[in-house]
Amino acid sequence: MGPEIERLVTLLAKLPGLGPASARRIAVRLLTRRAELMLPLAETLGAAAAAVRPCSVCGNLDTTEPCAICVDPRRDQGLVCVVESVADLWALERAGAHHGSYHVLSGALSAIGGITPDDLSVGGLLQRVRDGAVREVILATSATVDGQATAHFLTDRLKPFGVAITRLAHGVPVGGEIERMDHGTLAAALRARRPV
Repeated sequence: MGPEIERLVTLLAKLPGLGPASARRIAVRLLTRRAELMLPLAETLGAAAAAVRPCSVCGNLDTTEPCAICVDPRRDQGLVCVVESVADLWALERAGAHHGSYHVLSGALSAIGGITPDDLSVGGLLQRVRDGAVREVILATSATVDGQATAHFLTDRLKPFGVAITRLAHGVPVGGEIERMDHGTLAAALRARRPV
């Protein structure tokens, strides 16, 4: 393999879910289907790199500033859903269940990973709440140790502002079979039970 191919494989292998073997397969596919795959992909990547930026309000990625979600008049700007990543925001948007605004933290607190509050966009969230237009903050961090720690940290910082603070429910997923659930999921589901 030439150095250009090696570089292509190395960069592809850095993408989530791809190892060296998958990266080699993708590189071969791209190189053998140059006109229909590789050149349009290269053009699209260049255009996206030039046009897409993080929103200064919420942290979403978009070609407009502020992003389309932040300027949408149909959205409830007083309801802010806090997520760890843009991928989480996009997942919630695909679900179509949240009609408010968002705030992307760009990570979660992690003692092992060395991620501190200074590494997250906590200041922007607190400023939005301080400005007074926010009445509820939904903490939609992951149900991991780091996600839980981040939610507790944010709760402590948000309480003095007097806004409602809620957390995504955790437990048995829709369509899930109890016998196949892990112990943590079942315990969370039991703790989060509600009247019928």
